[in-house]
Amino acid sequence: MTALNHVAFVGLPGSGKSTVGRHLARRLGRPFLDTDHVIEKRIGLSIRAFFEREGEEPFRDLEQAVIDELTLGEPCVLSTGGGAVLRPVNRRHLKQRTHAVYLHSAPEEVFRRLRHDQSRPLLQVPDPLARLRELYALRDPLYRESARFVVETGRPSVAMLVNMIAMQLETVGIVPAPRA
Repeated sequence: MTALNHVAFVGLPGSGKSTVGRHLARRLGRPFLDTDHVIEKRIGLSIRAFFEREGEEPFRDLEQAVIDELTLGEPCVLSTGGGAVLRPVNRRHLKQRTHAVYLHSAPEEVFRRLRHDQSRPLLQVPDPLARLRELYALRDPLYRESARFVVETGRPSVAMLVNMIAMQLETVGIVPAPRA
């Protein structure tokens, strides 16, 4: 098995990476791993608490180590944190070691989903929509650089998104095509 049997999700916080990833993993019969959850388990506290105590750079160091390790491990479906693409080494690992899928969501769409979510440290600001627009402007080109596929999240259901992604993965041989 090659490392390119990994499927990774990138995108803004709240774009559906964990939800869609979990469903796709079930469909593919592969383990699902969320880098944020792996990090929280290792450090023994929430990412928000770690951010407040240690700052963003130490978090990004941990995130980089986890992405490196997981993309070299057994084939899985991987959900990355929204800022994982900020480091060039992460973008390179995602591009070279995975079939990365960018779940593209407009900042306004993400804001509708996250407006009551208190767990995301970068959105705990007076104007979260403005913050999401800033994150989008900075990160959209980085997500696109990292990804093999871009999927518009828009209004499709999770099941529809999973089907769309599975069809893309069929074209590269990750998912066997359904038998006629």
